[in-house]
Amino acid sequence: MKRYEFRDLGSDGPEHIASKLVAGERIGRGALSFHPPGHRTHPEGEHRHEGYEIFCIAQGQGLIEINGVTQPIHAGDVLVIEPGEDHHIIGDPAHPIVNFWFEPNDQGHADQYPQEQ
Repeated sequence: MKRYEFRDLGSDGPEHIASKLVAGERIGRGALSFHPPGHRTHPEGEHRHEGYEIFCIAQGQGLIEINGVTQPIHAGDVLVIEPGEDHHIIGDPAHPIVNFWFEPNDQGHADQYPQEQ
C-alpha cells in the first residue's frame, strides 16, 4: 500500500483523478462506501484484487489492514492498494469511515465503453 493525500490526486487531461499515481486510463468500477462504527470490511476472509484499488477517505478515522498489518487512517488519506494485497478497513467506533473507492483500468466501465462485438 502507498499513502497519499487528496492534494496528490490529479491528471493532465481526461484520465481518472489518480492517473498520476497508478496506471490505467479509465475508472472501471467504484462506489461510495459507508462503514458502520467499528466494522471490518470483508469479514468473510481475505480480500484481494488483480489490479490497483484506490480508497479516498472522505470522513472519519480507523485502521487499514494490509496483509495482516494495521496502520491508522483518517479523512483526507488516499490509499493505493497494490495488486494482490489482502486489505480491510476497520472503522473507529466514534468516527465511522466514509470513503469512495475505484479501480482503474484501460477498458473503463462497460456502461460507458461497451465492448465491441
